[in-house]
Parts: sequence; structure tokens; C-alpha cells
Amino acid sequence: MKIDSVKLVYFSPTATTQAVVRGIARGTGYENAEELDITRPAARMQSLKTSDNDLLIVGVPVYLGRIPALADEWLRTLQAGNTPAVCVVVYGNRAFDDALLELQDVLSARGCRPVAGAAFIGQHSFSTAATPTATGRPDAGDLEQAAVFGQNILKKLEAVLSADQIPALSLPGSRPYRMETCHPYKKGTVFWNVDFIAVSDACTQCGICGEGCPVGAIDPKNSRAIDTESCITCCACIRSCPEHAKTIKPGIVMDASERVYSLHRERKEPEYFV
Repeated sequence: MKIDSVKLVYFSPTATTQAVVRGIARGTGYENAEELDITRPAARMQSLKTSDNDLLIVGVPVYLGRIPALADEWLRTLQAGNTPAVCVVVYGNRAFDDALLELQDVLSARGCRPVAGAAFIGQHSFSTAATPTATGRPDAGDLEQAAVFGQNILKKLEAVLSADQIPALSLPGSRPYRMETCHPYKKGTVFWNVDFIAVSDACTQCGICGEGCPVGAIDPKNSRAIDTESCITCCACIRSCPEHAKTIKPGIVMDASERVYSLHRERKEPEYFV
């Protein structure tokens, strides 16, 4: 079948998912792919409509085995007309659990025809100098694999005449999802509400962390003021601070960082389903 354009959609607070999705797009050969970064609140105010001659590549990080609630809410506004879609999740070297299957279900419900899926590894949000879980991932090797994956997707599409002929895609996961009763960070649910970010005197109030927060949880006029109820613990503010003024405090999140590092140090490789 003929693909007229490639469209990329990603939720990527620390740019790891963005890198993977762009790597896949490079493999398709469509250098001028249209990108929609739904990480920031303003971007999630616009919707997207696609056709059966588009290839839609959607990437999201894994939050406790599920796709982020914010991305889920936006994806449910997608208007897809029998659009071939690639499901991509990025996880912090622990496990992707039901996230890939969930993404497939959401996209299928919106009119997509899932053609392929992949689970890549990205630096864990809680990774620190003392607990460096998947530091530097995705690396050059991961991105090379992403490009090859993109090439294989095109080959699969070239083998069919239309989106209707795309065979059903089988992805790993469980239904009901294992975190079905408590979707992480979904409105109306409480998974954890913690004040976990320490701000040192090195903070210059530059506002970069506030600009990059995907939920607007940081006061743009006071970087020390963080709405802990809105925070989704993505740690984008810690990663983006040019002065390294933000760190993880001792407590539940630091404990989680140490636990993930101790249990999941061994390098994992991307998994593909085409």
C-alpha cells in the first residue's frame, strides 16, 4: 500500500521517547515526518485527524506498567480513518507489563490499524548518579535498531494493498490490565502524592523547569513551589535544570530508585512485534 506521509505523536518529558520515535521515522525514509509532541499542556489542546494513507507512529513512556493517563486522555480524541499505526512504549529497564497492549487497544478504538509494536529502553526517570538505571538509553545501538524497525514496518506495508489487509497484531500483555483499578496519575485516583524534589540554593529561578513540566506543576515565578498533587514524578524538572539544583529527596521515590537499580541493572534490549 502507498503511504503519503508519516505522522509522529509522542509524550516524552525527558526526550527518551522522542528520540526512539524519531529513530523509527528515520528508518521509514520519511525525513519530513510531521511531529506532534503532546508533552506540554498547550499541545494537548489540539487534536489530530489521520487517514488510511498516513503512517502514524505513537510513542509513550511506561508508568508502572501502563501508558500515562495524560497521553491516554489525549489519544482518545484522535480521529483516525483506518490509519496504519505503530505502537511504541519506552520503559526504564524494569518491564513494560501491559503498556504496549493498552496502547494498541486505545489506538484500535480510535480507528487505527496497528501494524507493529515495540518496547524500547530509556533512562529511568528515577535514575541518579548513585542509582544509574539505564543511563544514556536509548543509545546509538538502540537508535540503530529503531531505524531497522522502521524499515521493516515499510516492508510489511508494501506487502499489502490496503490498510484493510493488515493482519491482526498480537502484542504481549494482560486484559484486564494488571493496574486496572488504579491507573497511575489518572484524575480521581491516588497512587502516590509525595513531596520528593529538593531544590538547592543553586537554583537561579530561570524557569526552565516550569516551562518543561508536562502538567504545569511548577510555579513559573517560583521554581521552589511545586504542586505535589499534580506532579507525575517524571523528573523532567530534575533533568532539565542547567544548575543541577533539583534532586530527589530521601523518601519513597529515592527508595524506589534504589530498588529499581538493585533489581534491574542488567541491560535489556528492545523488543519488536511486526
